Amino acid sequence: MTPEHEAEYRAFVAEHPDIEAVEFLVIDPNGMVRGKWAPGDSLIKAYQEGVNFPLSLHGLDVWGREVAETGLHIESGDKDGYCRPTRGSLSIVPWAKRKTAQVLLQTFTPEGEPFLADSRQVLKQKVADVNAKGFFPVTAFELEFYLLDPKTDWDDGMPAPVGAMAGPDRLRMYGLDDLAEHADLFDMIRDAADAQNLPIDTIIKEAAPGQFEVNLKHRDDPLRTADDVILLRRIVTGCARAHGLTATFMAKPFLEYAGNGMHVHASMCDRDGNNIFAGKAGGRERLGSAVAGLLTTMPESLLLFINTWNGFRRITPGSYAPTRAVWAENNRSVALRIPVSTPDNRRIEHRIAGADANPYLVMSAIIQGMVEGIESGATPPPPVVGNAYEDDGPALPDDMDDALQLAMRSSFVDRALGPLLAKVYRDLKRAEIIAFWSEITPLERTTYV
Repeated sequence: MTPEHEAEYRAFVAEHPDIEAVEFLVIDPNGMVRGKWAPGDSLIKAYQEGVNFPLSLHGLDVWGREVAETGLHIESGDKDGYCRPTRGSLSIVPWAKRKTAQVLLQTFTPEGEPFLADSRQVLKQKVADVNAKGFFPVTAFELEFYLLDPKTDWDDGMPAPVGAMAGPDRLRMYGLDDLAEHADLFDMIRDAADAQNLPIDTIIKEAAPGQFEVNLKHRDDPLRTADDVILLRRIVTGCARAHGLTATFMAKPFLEYAGNGMHVHASMCDRDGNNIFAGKAGGRERLGSAVAGLLTTMPESLLLFINTWNGFRRITPGSYAPTRAVWAENNRSVALRIPVSTPDNRRIEHRIAGADANPYLVMSAIIQGMVEGIESGATPPPPVVGNAYEDDGPALPDDMDDALQLAMRSSFVDRALGPLLAKVYRDLKRAEIIAFWSEITPLERTTYV
């Protein structure tokens, strides 16, 4: 136990001596939270020696099934590793019925080395590598989600979004009444975020019935920024359940309504904390090079940003989800937007990822793309003027298999994730695609039988 971890543990136990249970959280490559429930007195074990989990946890598909091609399962002995707490993640679970703590873990090998199929460990190494080069990313996430009423049946067993009714008036984008109707829920979300040290900024009514967005404040530690996404999704889901609702971050739950995105705001600082995109001394040029790096690698890394079969349904013209690898200033139809800001706050808004993506993979790919662009002095194409859906810039894959084929041939994905996680992730996505190919849909049967 490091002195920092020991201080964190002792301060928490002193404030909460009556903990009855603890939830140990581990994130798999799909961005899904897996783990264990344990009695409260087992928390000390996590900090002293770690909690045993099979390394194969990082080789499970979205249904929690083993994918043998990853090489992490019985063919290698299904070994255990040690999972140890991440700093700053030990907190109370406000919606639990018993006094419960939670802590986010990261995986180490039996020999004590970081396990590099663990997406958090990969991002941790990525941040250390770019810091050593003098690059210090400052990042923030925005997450969209739907609130659903589980007592309803909207379409083929899917619950209806709250407030849904016939007619377009219920879209109510930026509507304050919709926030007020669920004020108790959003108050609970804010209180839970405060209890778990999550820096929530604004909460917005989004562009569909029952759709909302929570914006997080920026941090100068990309690891904590990605942790915030995992913990915020749990908070929203848990608080919604406590209010008799279902929250979903599914990328495209309704064909007729907007999908759920996860936008990333990213700038880059030097060792002195100065934004290298600001100022007149090359700031604009470095911003352009970062944009170029991201655009060049965008098609081949799309599967890291859109990680589900369903997520590719977002990629449709006019949906505010980008369909082309293009950029512009102050334009929401592009993949990379430069928001209106003061020079010191100049940044890139990366608008591709689905709300259900793994934030550690998303962050690793964005950092790698930006740094490669800056280091090479890459020049971006001209910015889009007007509607990017009508532009002739490079089209992004709108099919999961096409995206996988690009990722399979990509050396950038290996540089972004490292060779082990890159292989495991490709194997998992191939298994997912095969599972969907193996399913005959009701529409096929009603059409052809």
